[in-house]
Amino acid sequence: MKTKKLIILFTCALAMSACGGDDEPIVIHKPTPSIGDDTSVNTNRNTSGPEAAQTRYEFPKLKGGTSEVIVHECLLNSGLNTTETGVNYSLEWDHQKRATRWVCYQMYSSVCATNWNRNNWPNGDPWAYDPFIPESEQQNTYNELSKTNPPLPNSTYYQKGHILPSADRLCSQEANGQTYYMTNIYPQVADFNSGIWLTMEGKIRTWANQSDTLYVCKGGTIDDSKNILGYTIAEFGGHTGNHIVPKYFFMAVLSKKGSQLKALGFWAEHKDGTSWGAFKEYLCSVDQLEELTGLDFFCNLPDNTENSVEANLTLSDWNLK
Repeated sequence: MKTKKLIILFTCALAMSACGGDDEPIVIHKPTPSIGDDTSVNTNRNTSGPEAAQTRYEFPKLKGGTSEVIVHECLLNSGLNTTETGVNYSLEWDHQKRATRWVCYQMYSSVCATNWNRNNWPNGDPWAYDPFIPESEQQNTYNELSKTNPPLPNSTYYQKGHILPSADRLCSQEANGQTYYMTNIYPQVADFNSGIWLTMEGKIRTWANQSDTLYVCKGGTIDDSKNILGYTIAEFGGHTGNHIVPKYFFMAVLSKKGSQLKALGFWAEHKDGTSWGAFKEYLCSVDQLEELTGLDFFCNLPDNTENSVEANLTLSDWNLK
């Protein structure tokens, strides 16, 4: 998140009304340089953490402190004529908060291939603890997630809400299995998980088919008390409970086709019964999303490209009206 021109600062001041409100998103037209021709410096790129975090575009700026970046690698494609291994997805886990801050990943043709079916798991969904995080810090894998304190109206329990969807990793059995790690799961009320969140996931799959590569960063708000809805309570024994229930969920999406880039943000309040509104009400520019979340998305892009692509939001670029 670098110094922006005055037009960007003005746009950020309008973030709350343009993202998740009744007004249409701000539309900004500003030329985006071709990424191959951008020789500007990169003042805010990641210079620590795993190598992937320092080079791949889907990563936001790392927080550090009590947080750790986990990169999950595996067999990504097991088709008849293709064998591909590499990064499946990555996440930032806060050991003190015992929560995932964000999950990021790429979507492109081979990783979007279908070589596995979720229904093929012999004993149902294979919920599992992330092997790189102490099990005691993670939510329990059995049953659904426990209720919240304070209680929510109309909600007796939370569903296990995927961040990287199972449906986005059918390229291999191993890649699909990793999406069931509890570090890739947030507590979500049913209306939200099966409503606007599911709708946005479907849009991402559509946009991936229209891009060479789609870079995605998703998560829930865990850092500011005003953006925390509550905490789970232990009802099923074993694990301690008191896991954060985010009040808002977000997605930052960057599309690359040839040398051209475009980006948008998604910000939605986590609640029952009200997540079926007009899709565009939840969209915003990435600049606006950075103001709302405090995160610096796509920081590994060259500065000029990042400044431009994060300021722009034109719905027609995404085949939206």
